[in-house]
Amino acid sequence: MTDTPVIGVLALQGDVREHLVALAAADAVARPVRRPEELAEVDGLVIPGGESTTISKLAVLFGVMEPLRTRVRDGLPVYGTCAGMIMLADKILDPRSGQETVGGIDMIVRRNAFGRQNESFEAAVDLKGVPGDPVEGVFIRAPWVESVGATAEVLAEHEGHIVAVRQGNALATSFHPELTGDHRVHRLFADMVRANREAESL
Repeated sequence: MTDTPVIGVLALQGDVREHLVALAAADAVARPVRRPEELAEVDGLVIPGGESTTISKLAVLFGVMEPLRTRVRDGLPVYGTCAGMIMLADKILDPRSGQETVGGIDMIVRRNAFGRQNESFEAAVDLKGVPGDPVEGVFIRAPWVESVGATAEVLAEHEGHIVAVRQGNALATSFHPELTGDHRVHRLFADMVRANREAESL
């Protein structure tokens, strides 16, 4: 088994290309994923930012929502940024009509909690599990986590609000590390995928 994990990026909407670049820089083979057969071929998956309601509806339309829920439930490593964080929440505080989530992290998320597009900002974030200086967080219509269950670990907060969470093989951030050129968060996720592959091969 090669040590290079194959990590997909859910390519239905959002900043897919930037994640593909960041994953390649983190020594992973990165592929866009739109259909169930493509999902079946990856060792891990990134759900990018974008518009969570649109991603949800397109995931259902492309037939990938149920297979993704099943694989996440079975332990597929998955990382969600911004809208991807919303997709990984077990509960949304203020969902739009018909909005579904993949689930996987015992947390309640508030959509657009940090404000609208014109209130986007950058901030240094101390992220547990990422060595060195704080990561630069780009917050664009970003959610925050209202609360987490006992099995979810808070990795970072900003101004008293939870902005990064991990539960088992699921990782989520409110912000967009793929937009900064700093690939340490993607490297953390790639390491999670490698560790999962090693555990499954035993």
